[in-house]
This record gives sequence, structure tokens and C-alpha cells, in this order.
Amino acid sequence: MEDVLDLYADPADPARPVVCLDECPVQLRDDVRVPLPPAPGRPRRRDYEYRRCGTACLAVAFDPHRGWRHVTVSERRTKADFAGWLKDLVDAHYPTAEVIRLVVDNLNTHTPAALYEAYVPAEARRIARKFEWHYTPKHGSWLNMVEIELSVLTSQCLDRRIPDLAALERVTAAYAERRNAEHATVHWRFTTQDARTKLDHLYPIPQPA
Repeated sequence: MEDVLDLYADPADPARPVVCLDECPVQLRDDVRVPLPPAPGRPRRRDYEYRRCGTACLAVAFDPHRGWRHVTVSERRTKADFAGWLKDLVDAHYPTAEVIRLVVDNLNTHTPAALYEAYVPAEARRIARKFEWHYTPKHGSWLNMVEIELSVLTSQCLDRRIPDLAALERVTAAYAERRNAEHATVHWRFTTQDARTKLDHLYPIPQPA
């Protein structure tokens, strides 16, 4: 826990960006009946019944210092998908960074080993060398700032029926573009000292020598 909190307290360093990464599942749904358009004195109306259209996964990378986020839409979240997201961070989004300080939770796919299952060893090692790993503690994924970004995305984007991956990509891309233009970020206030005071029950009791 303190490792992540100390990381958040560090000043911004463009050569060593902090990127928080996490995923969330999305239920794809479509209307069974065509919604009725709005009319004078009457809002648009939609039938309560809907059709299930499968599921998708959203992966969100969030850089709090830049106020930048990137949303990736995929059908699932496998080790190969995770490896692809890491490769995109290195090659597409942070090609000049010395190292990317990555914050993730303890999901079993969130390890450098995922790179070796997706790429040949030389390529996997090239990508892995660009990351410095910081894990939130078990049952402490709320310490990952991207959880706040996912909450905003859910309330602003996913509060509607989205029938397929193409539609999901459109709405999440528009969301990210708007939020990035605003440089919207998270102003984190919870510090290591706060943790030692307010979460002291989580710390082990030192044993006498």
C-alpha cells in the first residue's frame, strides 16, 4: 500500500510517467422494440425489455499527471490482451519514456509473464524492461486511481444500451477525447501518513525482540 501511495506523492516526471491500468466487463444490450422519438411535451421513450448481445471488456490506462486516459475495447481480457495493452503503452503512447511506472491490481493476468505468453522472448523482454511494477494490495484495488476514472466512465458512458463492440468503441472514444481535452484528472489526497493513522489496524503488530 505504501509503495503505491509514495508513488502518487512523487512529482510529475515525463521521462518516468505514472500509468494506472485496469479493466471492467461490459454487458452489451440492444432494444427489442424501436424507441419512440421525442415529441412536444413528451421525452423519448424506450421499452424496458432488452436483448442481451454478449459481453465486452474495457481496459483503461490513466495518467493522472497528464490528465490523459486511453480506453481499449476488446471481446475478453486474457493474458494476450493484457500484453497487447502493455505493448501499446510502450510503442504508441510513451515511446520516449525511460520507464513507465505501472499501477495494477493483483489479477493473475497482471504480470510480466503475460508478455512471454504473447510474444517471442526478445520482444517480451524489450517491452518488460520499460515497466516498473507497482501493485495495489489484495482487497485494496481502490488504491488504483484508474478505479475513479472507471467510475466516471461508467456513469457517463455505460448508462445506456450499447449493442455491439463498434458502438462501444464510438462512445468510449468520444468520452476519452473529451476528458483528455479537459485534462481531467484525480487530485489524490490520501497519503502514506494517512494510511498509518486511519488504517493502522491493517498493519502487523511488531513483535518484541
